[in-house]
Amino acid sequence: MKQNTYNTLQNKHLLVTGGCGFIGSNFIHYAFAHISGVRITNTDKLTYAGDKKNVDGVPRERYRFVKGDIADISLMRRLMKDADYVINFAAETHVDRSIHGEVDAFIHTNVLGVHSLLKALQRSKSVKKMIHVSTDEVWGDLPIASRKKFDEHSPFLPNSPYAASKAMGDLLIRSYVKTYNLPVITTHAVNNFGPRQFPEKLIPFFTLRALRGERLPLYGDGKNVRNWLHVDDHAEAILLLLVRGVSGDVYAISGNEERSNIEVAHKILDVLRRDKNLITFIDDRPGHDRKYAINAAKLRKLGWRPRYSFEGAIANTVAWYIKNNGRNKRTTKRNIINKHIKL
Repeated sequence: MKQNTYNTLQNKHLLVTGGCGFIGSNFIHYAFAHISGVRITNTDKLTYAGDKKNVDGVPRERYRFVKGDIADISLMRRLMKDADYVINFAAETHVDRSIHGEVDAFIHTNVLGVHSLLKALQRSKSVKKMIHVSTDEVWGDLPIASRKKFDEHSPFLPNSPYAASKAMGDLLIRSYVKTYNLPVITTHAVNNFGPRQFPEKLIPFFTLRALRGERLPLYGDGKNVRNWLHVDDHAEAILLLLVRGVSGDVYAISGNEERSNIEVAHKILDVLRRDKNLITFIDDRPGHDRKYAINAAKLRKLGWRPRYSFEGAIANTVAWYIKNNGRNKRTTKRNIINKHIKL
């Protein structure tokens, strides 16, 4: 992508919600590295998955942190008063937590929080565009042998409380776009991988367990297929949509890197030079989606291409969790996986 693609974003003010989480923090680093003079306000509730250390090293003179909840409408209105663009990463995202009794938090952030942002955006006179980061899981799943791919026109058929809560927020956005002509773009991204991910998710979770010589619990037969996208490729897609995306439209984001869960586990063990016998199969979780496959042709027509392959970037990703293992000690005791499976 040409370096001058982001010229229109130079010296602009971005409001990033959920910027202390995995994808949001990586986006902040990427934006500062690629946009001259950009200013960023990051608001984050700092739940268990948010860590202010994730934004260490950003230029402090152009960065501001505001602790807050996106469901706080008055705060969102204040923060949007002088923002040029809004990117909403704030979300509850872990499927297991949504299944095992924490649904209220998902409704609060993924539905009520989104509604709060829309109401604040209605009052804003400065925001030119908002990007709402959703998920491919709203479309449900496919049979393992299927050659079909979801796209922007696929119907919503969510199979988990998490996916349902994201679908609810997405439908609210659609209604506000159609009724009030709000300048919002919704994106549906596939599974992200890279640094700074909270270790309840597959890659950091398995990496840290393997480092300690602990078993890697795979749901069911381990053949569930996911589509993987490096987090920096995701950040680049969002910046491109800020510049070239059509307000009110929807875009799927995928690098077409399909891997089964057992393939991912094997790759992590290969990188770490650990025995495959660490893998253990456990009872499948309720409503476990079998396969995601996404067609991102619409985004590619705007000029986006992924820079990273799964094979090329997984070793560096694993290396980051090895190097930063000490940061994750607080997380291993309360990991949702450990609460609900027998290891």
